Amino acid sequence: MKKVLVTSALPYANGSIHIGHLVEYIQTDIFVRFLRLTGRDVIYICADDAHGAPIEINAAKQGLTPEQLIAKYYQEHQKDFQAFHISFDEFYTTHSPENRKYADLFFAKLKEKGLISTKEVAGLFDEEAGRFLPDRYVKGECPKCHAKDQYGDVCEQCGATYTPKELINPYSVISGKQPVRKKSLHYFFKLSAFSEQLKVWLTENKSLQQEIIHYVLKWIEQGLEDWDISRDGPYFGFPIPGETNKFYYVWLDAPIGYISATQHYCDQEKKNIDDYWKNGEIIHFIGKDIIYFHFLFWPAMLMAAGFALPQTIVVHGFLTVNKEKMSKSRGTFMTARTFLEQFHPETLRFYYAANLSNKMEDINLDLADFQERINNELLANIANFAYRVLSFTNANFQSKLGAEIDHAFLKEAACDKIDQHYQSCNFREAVKEILRISTLGNKYFQDKEPWRLVKTKKKEAQKVLTTCVNLVKNLCIILKPILPEYAGKLEQQLNLNDLSWKDLSTELKDHTINKAEIIIRKIEQEGREQQEKAQADPFAQLNIKVAKVIAVQAHPRADKLYIMQIDLGAEQRQIVSGLREHYTEKELQGRLICVLSNLEKAKLRGEESNGMLLAAEKDGKVVLLEPKGKPGEQVTVEGVKPTANSITISAFAKIPMETRHKRIYYQGKALHTASGEVMVEIADGAKVS
Repeated sequence: MKKVLVTSALPYANGSIHIGHLVEYIQTDIFVRFLRLTGRDVIYICADDAHGAPIEINAAKQGLTPEQLIAKYYQEHQKDFQAFHISFDEFYTTHSPENRKYADLFFAKLKEKGLISTKEVAGLFDEEAGRFLPDRYVKGECPKCHAKDQYGDVCEQCGATYTPKELINPYSVISGKQPVRKKSLHYFFKLSAFSEQLKVWLTENKSLQQEIIHYVLKWIEQGLEDWDISRDGPYFGFPIPGETNKFYYVWLDAPIGYISATQHYCDQEKKNIDDYWKNGEIIHFIGKDIIYFHFLFWPAMLMAAGFALPQTIVVHGFLTVNKEKMSKSRGTFMTARTFLEQFHPETLRFYYAANLSNKMEDINLDLADFQERINNELLANIANFAYRVLSFTNANFQSKLGAEIDHAFLKEAACDKIDQHYQSCNFREAVKEILRISTLGNKYFQDKEPWRLVKTKKKEAQKVLTTCVNLVKNLCIILKPILPEYAGKLEQQLNLNDLSWKDLSTELKDHTINKAEIIIRKIEQEGREQQEKAQADPFAQLNIKVAKVIAVQAHPRADKLYIMQIDLGAEQRQIVSGLREHYTEKELQGRLICVLSNLEKAKLRGEESNGMLLAAEKDGKVVLLEPKGKPGEQVTVEGVKPTANSITISAFAKIPMETRHKRIYYQGKALHTASGEVMVEIADGAKVS
């Protein structure tokens, strides 16, 4: 059989992994783990997408080099993926010598075949910053619905797409100034030359999702435009050979990262890359937002450069939280790390699997439904059955199984449909089938009443337990792709090693198991009730975070204001503050401050402010609060958790805080972080605002 190469889309090395990202990595990992269990020769390849203007700009704001920024997120991404048991065979980076080699190779092959052209392109240029502006670094009025402060590629109000040049009254996110139009010579890939070849690939490949094929074909019928594959410097990426200050556009070298990461893996493991990218079976997992790139640009480039085309591209939808788009202001934007602080990682794996079909559907994380399904399905149904059976065997049969099995029951509880669901990525149906099997096991155990049989018919009771332990063994195997940690611990309790798919047909007889232990615990309702009670307190409206000041500049249109760039751990923001009469730029640079992060966005003299720093004021003296901890750490008072909603400045003013003994108090409770109390060098009675 062909060797199998599976990839997930590359996470961008400019921010933290969040629970929306994890949909794809968990989905891919479940599929890969299933293939491994069935004996397929499969590798799972991924990498950080480490190039582009946003990385270069963000690094400059933080006083870092781009290399330092991507190294920071590379380490963070690896830790988060490991915590959620994502089992990459190779997790690499696109900022690598291998990726530069392959990017140059692709470019040379395309050029050699006459598939590269050049033409002048008019872009928006920030004269103060001395650079062309990427789409997301231009804002202005939407040309369709006239909503203010919309990005240069898409309106978040009406959903319209456009080019930055179409914005009304555009301004640079970097300097705040109106950009000018400026022409530059760009390289283009002749995508239009592949229209017919792409049609053939799309229509003849029966492994692709048909719902997607229809509208990709419509794009082709409407006429494909040639693709701009170069960018002018400053730009963090690979320079185009023979050019000065021109670089490959990130979307050219990012998918090539699939190949270069495979090369790095093959070099380490002494394998042949042609077994994957010439003769292998390639399967991509992606989100619906990058269909155009993966169904048109990428296969066309592979055709031109002589590499194998993907056999399958599995496309999933977006994650919503409580049926709404993830939102920082509503508190529904949750990083991987934040989730781990509250829940076991495998609860998310189970919940996603229970909701993921093989269709391009959005999935919803409903927090009440999440608790109910984990407690009632994973815990009460599956885990409880395994624990009851094994602990009863420990207590009544010295952990030993007998020689007899109820084959009729095990046939009724057969697992013969599961592999079809895993193979087709219909994990929702796989979970339904797993629950059907464990439900049968619970009913069998309850109906046979081994606690009664053991008193008078011990041999018959042992047959019941031996049958149930065999079912637990089968459940352990079919759960492995979704719950690798749980299944691994259950395997140890069964006194077994390295169970695989073929072991579904084996029987455990005259076997001794190990001691049963509870592996995953219930999500307590009491905890949710305490959280709801804490959120009823007015202070819960305040989502105050520790932030680090990474850049400060005087507001060009206001003598008393600063424009500040701040690091909130998982993100960077801009805020405007009235501190110029009280602090110098040097005194603020690098300082830890407290920021009200869920304050509604505002424009202060033409500059966006996304949050408000907190300071204490008395008799005209203004002093910044001094938190302990690191950027992103929560500032709160005992017994209160922040709500998910945004807050207005008038609502904030109604929540009184004052200083005593160089600390800040709300209703007698001191503000603090996990690292210690928030301090302030000011007299008692100062008001916090």
